[in-house]
Amino acid sequence: MSKKKKGLLILITLISSFYLLDLGYLVKAVKVGYLKGHTTAYLSDYVHFDNDIIETGVHQPWLISDKYNSKVESKNLININKLKETTSYLIIQNDSIVFEKYYLGYNQDSISNSFSMAKSFVSAMLGKAISDGYIKGLDQPVSDFFKEFSQGKAAKLTVGDLSTMSSGLNYVEKYYSPFSITAKSYFTSDLKSLILGLKVIEEPGQRYKYLSSDTQLLGMILEKATGKNLSDYLSESFWKPMGAKIASPWQVDSRENNLVKAFCCIASSARDFARLGKLYKQHGKWEGHQLLDSTFIAKSLTPKFANAPFYGYGWWLDKYKGKEIFYSRGHLGQLTIVIPEDDLIIVRLGNLISKEEQGSAHSKDFYTYIDEAYNIIN
Repeated sequence: MSKKKKGLLILITLISSFYLLDLGYLVKAVKVGYLKGHTTAYLSDYVHFDNDIIETGVHQPWLISDKYNSKVESKNLININKLKETTSYLIIQNDSIVFEKYYLGYNQDSISNSFSMAKSFVSAMLGKAISDGYIKGLDQPVSDFFKEFSQGKAAKLTVGDLSTMSSGLNYVEKYYSPFSITAKSYFTSDLKSLILGLKVIEEPGQRYKYLSSDTQLLGMILEKATGKNLSDYLSESFWKPMGAKIASPWQVDSRENNLVKAFCCIASSARDFARLGKLYKQHGKWEGHQLLDSTFIAKSLTPKFANAPFYGYGWWLDKYKGKEIFYSRGHLGQLTIVIPEDDLIIVRLGNLISKEEQGSAHSKDFYTYIDEAYNIIN
């Protein structure tokens, strides 16, 4: 047998073994990531997946400040953006763009993967679904929508528990192992079966534990409750009313099953990601219209657990230099930071970010991007 035939036989055997061991998703992971030199998900990988589209309506451009890009970047900002492979750095104050800079071939209309910043959008849709009467409230049981969660501890699980990362599900958040359930969630073509096969092993609603499964299950509930595709519901509820410019892809598990990856993966621009931050900063009001209940927003930006003061309902929380901050964040350092006291929004997108500081839920880079924004606006 020739070397070429032997190699082909080995490849066929290996692929067959993946499927026999329920590791079929690894075939896509290898094709999309590892063969392209990536050991984890990356900003432009959405082009290799099936996507729904979050449709836009009439575009509402951001105002441009008369101080637009009048300040040059500090050496520190230049260095961190180079070191961490930043693609977009945007500063908006008083609803006007004060500064924006793009790198590595990106521009104001370039789109990239949001990763877990999408969780904040899903939480907003939960609030909207409650206002629309599709969901009774934060205490509505998950079992009302999926009977798989109607026994034992699972019967106590609520939609609010999912939004606050306190489900107690047996999911393990691990980004760099190809054999983790996190990787399987990302690459599987049947995400629904994976999520509905999870078990509640801890008492729900008792403690914070960050799990992407929580937001995915919440997204599935929203689709079932509204009878609408998640992309369509986001489009009609927020994307169109907020005047987003980019018709944005949102990854689905497969064209056959067409389940949106609610836990991640809206691909859009820095300018459009900033819009949700503005909506929350304005207590749910946009151009005179109340798009989201202000009471829900206030609750969302309040910690549920005393031992997890850094997380609310789909949003990260912090207090820095006496200022209250809320922000959405995603894998590899996608950030939409809102500082209401100074009417300030900062968006940073890119390929890398430092790990969380010891004893903190936030990274050193997070604080650097805030400090550098103040250097520019002051």
